[in-house]
Amino acid sequence: MTTIEAAVPAANNFLKNIIEDDLKSGKHSGVVTRFPPEPNGYLHIGHAKSICINFGLARDFGGRCHLRFDDTNPAKEELEYIDSIKESVSWLGFDWGEHLYYASDNFEQLYQWAVFLIQHGKAYVEDLNAEQIRAYRGTLTEPGTESPYRTRSVEENLDLFSRMRAGEFPDGTRVLRAKIDMSSPNMSLRDPVLYRILHTPHPHVGDAWKIYPMYDFAHGQTDAIEKITHSICTLEFESHKPLYEWFLDNLPVPARPRQYEFARLNLTFTVMSKRKLQELVQLGIVSGWDDPRMPTLAGIKRRGYTPGAVRAFCELIGVGRSDSWIDVSILEECVRSDLNESAPRAMAVLHPLKVVIVNYPEGLSEDFEAANHPQKPEMGTRTVHFSREIWIEAEDFEEMPPKGFFRMTPGAEVRLRNAYIVRCTELVRDENNTLKEIHCTYDPDSRGGTAPDGRKIKGTIHWVSAAHALDAEVRLFDRLFNVPNPDKGGIDYKEYLNPLSVEALPAKLEASLVDADIETRYQFERLGYFCQDTKDSSPHKKVFNRIVTLRDAWSTKK
Repeated sequence: MTTIEAAVPAANNFLKNIIEDDLKSGKHSGVVTRFPPEPNGYLHIGHAKSICINFGLARDFGGRCHLRFDDTNPAKEELEYIDSIKESVSWLGFDWGEHLYYASDNFEQLYQWAVFLIQHGKAYVEDLNAEQIRAYRGTLTEPGTESPYRTRSVEENLDLFSRMRAGEFPDGTRVLRAKIDMSSPNMSLRDPVLYRILHTPHPHVGDAWKIYPMYDFAHGQTDAIEKITHSICTLEFESHKPLYEWFLDNLPVPARPRQYEFARLNLTFTVMSKRKLQELVQLGIVSGWDDPRMPTLAGIKRRGYTPGAVRAFCELIGVGRSDSWIDVSILEECVRSDLNESAPRAMAVLHPLKVVIVNYPEGLSEDFEAANHPQKPEMGTRTVHFSREIWIEAEDFEEMPPKGFFRMTPGAEVRLRNAYIVRCTELVRDENNTLKEIHCTYDPDSRGGTAPDGRKIKGTIHWVSAAHALDAEVRLFDRLFNVPNPDKGGIDYKEYLNPLSVEALPAKLEASLVDADIETRYQFERLGYFCQDTKDSSPHKKVFNRIVTLRDAWSTKK
């Protein structure tokens, strides 16, 4: 557990109360949960909540959590997604151990259970096409109409279903449907489809099958096979619960799991739909699933978020049954809190303005020791180089300063962090009257930034030695959308894309960062938290991503 996680107060989690009661009553002797993603895309921050719930409950009650791929649709599933899901769950800090499962491993058993339903007159082969099936289902206010193929004999259904499995029929020509109730007020009980024909190789089981079970048919039965005690899912599956239970009631399953629903995570300034995230990738709006602006776990990992901060965020927001929107600033504050404790400090200049210290000897350089963390001496120190020419942030100079501006101004003194006190004496401009460089003098007796006569210096700025600076590219990421809810009705969510969501700058970094570890996150003093881009950075070209600003810049804007 990280410092930030330890500091987060325990939030409401109604599922814990349910499990405690089940264990006390003897309903269950242990807890078995599962995280069951469909491998048709990359996991996002919403999935992190589900991961933390399922693995966290198993951990808290001494049980186990399975990682299971509900891989029932090979037309949309890829090995790339399977690998990325494993990596994301592991990155979050959870271990499934030997309990890695695939719904596709149970395809033979699921097929036999489908045969069982046919034999008991509870399933039939349907010849209507998809459009006709939709029309026959009726509406929320009108009952459905029974299919003309609903009365087929058991023998004919068994024969057709066997031939479907053998690959005799083209895609879309037949399906297997459960025979439940076409007048049910719950649309999911109006003879749902159990199997469809797909002549598509499967990423896990190859081309062994020509028919594939629907998610609703595979999900609950796979829970039963794995003897899941608490099948936890988001609220959109609540209407499917009667169907989940109908299958368990009508099949000889080895266990009786119970489904519980919780509110999904809705995060502002982003979209959480896999379809829309995939569209952003396919249209080239982002560079890929791991683009640091994406809410995918691969994206936020690449941006530099810590798994501890994500876990703390999921704990902080709690687990309830009412849908609500969580402001992304809460997630960002969790990241800040974590990095403030753990990130070593460094100096970087993102908008360089040259300063020449005219009374400092040419060719001379000095070394200063700077604390890696001002509140944590145990994190040690680093060496920073100083020379006659330095870079400062352009915004740290004002020729006509407003009231309260205590950085560099003509005629005034300012402290260079860890180095000297300097005074601006001259401004050098080019032929277009653009400021080119600033000339200063320094107080030789103020080494370390302390005035020898005790005079007070109000301003302190960071800097980088021009002679020793490390050239790097720094990417400043902002929110991908410029409104809290890009999904609001009637307008294409892409209309709300933030055109300033990323800015790449040629920056000057202190020399100590030349050997920076690719996994280390830094606080660039006064600028924010940064880390190297794990994909684009190299020993020959340093690329740093801004993880998060030092404070909530959007609140300041508002």
